[in-house]
Amino acid sequence: MVHSMTAFARQDHEAAWGSLQLELRSVNQRYLEPHFRLPEGLRDLEPLFRETLRRRLARGKVECTLRFEPAVAEADMAVNSERLEALAVALAEVRRAVPGAPLPDALALLDHPGVLEIPGPDMQTVKQQAQALFAATLDDLVAGRAREGEKLAALIRQRLDAVNAQVAEVRRLMPEIRQRQRIQLLEQLETARADLDPQRLEAEILLLVQKADVDEELDRLTAHVGEVERQLEQPGPVGRRLDFLMQELNREANTLSSKSVVANTTRCAVELKVLIEQMREQIQNIE
Repeated sequence: MVHSMTAFARQDHEAAWGSLQLELRSVNQRYLEPHFRLPEGLRDLEPLFRETLRRRLARGKVECTLRFEPAVAEADMAVNSERLEALAVALAEVRRAVPGAPLPDALALLDHPGVLEIPGPDMQTVKQQAQALFAATLDDLVAGRAREGEKLAALIRQRLDAVNAQVAEVRRLMPEIRQRQRIQLLEQLETARADLDPQRLEAEILLLVQKADVDEELDRLTAHVGEVERQLEQPGPVGRRLDFLMQELNREANTLSSKSVVANTTRCAVELKVLIEQMREQIQNIE
């Protein structure tokens, strides 16, 4: 199944100890490139998150943002008397050294680090829940990439059908193309043939017609279209293979255009190149 590299997922968790919110965003990138924004107390989860991503995803720039808001219970607040006394001693020294210095009010004293103690949650419990939240959010992200991949595959298949239609049109025009090639070659040789032997002239015409034949290009276009369709059904990442096949399709379309001798063939070649470019743009988002 084709997976897109573009998706977004978000999960929240509320508990007595606070709340967790986790967001995952992914966009197209040649390789897997994870970026993490984690709270200070949960930074040691990054290696685990990174390894989990590598097991589930092959390509894409992935941004992981985890937010943690601990619950604050005012009844559990306590003043650290020792810390407050040490701060009072320091303030007394400041006042003796600088008599006119303004002193902080009570709220400012409580805001000093270590004076007001607020019991925090059990961080081991928070980390366990954060891991579960990451796993659930990643499941959502992978599912979103799969849904987007189905849409991309459908768009590509539409273009493949259009490519097949253009190839069929060129095949239908082949008798006209060959006749036109013969006429053009005769006109070109008419001025240069002088007294060429008729049999030699016919042999030269046949050789030039064979060189201008596009049967091989049409066969290869058909084969490449079949391989693209096969890759769309393969499990695992297929984006790089599809990108290579677009290059091969474009090569055959260019050759077809260079061999064109009638306007209809030129239009078909141009349409092929447009369709191939449209597919290539979609494939840039496929994992």
